[in-house]
Amino acid sequence: MRRIAAAGSLFLFALLILAACGGSETPATLEPIEIAPATEAPADTSSSSADNSSAAAEISSSAAIFTIDQGQSSVRFQLDEDLRGARKTVIGETNQVAGEILFDLADLAAAQVGIIQIGAGSLTTDSNFRNKAINEFILQTDKFPTITFAPTGIEGLPATAAVGDELSFVINGDLTIRDITVPTSWQVTAKAVSASQISGTATTTVTRADYELKIPSVPNVANVDDAVQLTIAFVANGS
Repeated sequence: MRRIAAAGSLFLFALLILAACGGSETPATLEPIEIAPATEAPADTSSSSADNSSAAAEISSSAAIFTIDQGQSSVRFQLDEDLRGARKTVIGETNQVAGEILFDLADLAAAQVGIIQIGAGSLTTDSNFRNKAINEFILQTDKFPTITFAPTGIEGLPATAAVGDELSFVINGDLTIRDITVPTSWQVTAKAVSASQISGTATTTVTRADYELKIPSVPNVANVDDAVQLTIAFVANGS
């Protein structure tokens, strides 16, 4: 059974925090980001064309495309820092996450997933000053507006499932933040809520060092964690 990249998750990405609360500037509101189709074909080569034909033949006629619903989904990063001498947990969140999953509950081995995209510039914390610092200095969202996750494989997914089943598995793939790509593994819990909807969460931990995400020296902020927890809470609806 071939390995697949499935799940409505994935999410995901990494970022960091800066400074204390304050500031009055609010990030610009983003339009919903575009979706990379689950059926998107790779570059046209003789070998990939043969692989695509073979893969297409394996897709069941009952397979459906599930699209992540931005209105019911979110991506979050979390890490700790010392702020004015007290330990603080910093959380940033956005609903700007998009992606498609093609699968059939009766044949999960044939599942496919498109690239998961996240609007980096829409991440917000409890501080407008911190938001500005993330956008301008850490993630540089003017140059790199989108964080992407390209699934490469899955471990622990059963061959079949039924509506109401809760599944736990691991999705591997390449997470790109700014211009740096690092392999990551996500712990996923997903449930087939109905024949036309799935929901769940996916989590992973990355490090700022891997993505060269440096936090400038700021008064009253110290001991910022290198490890960043990323979480996607998702709902995906079938067509």
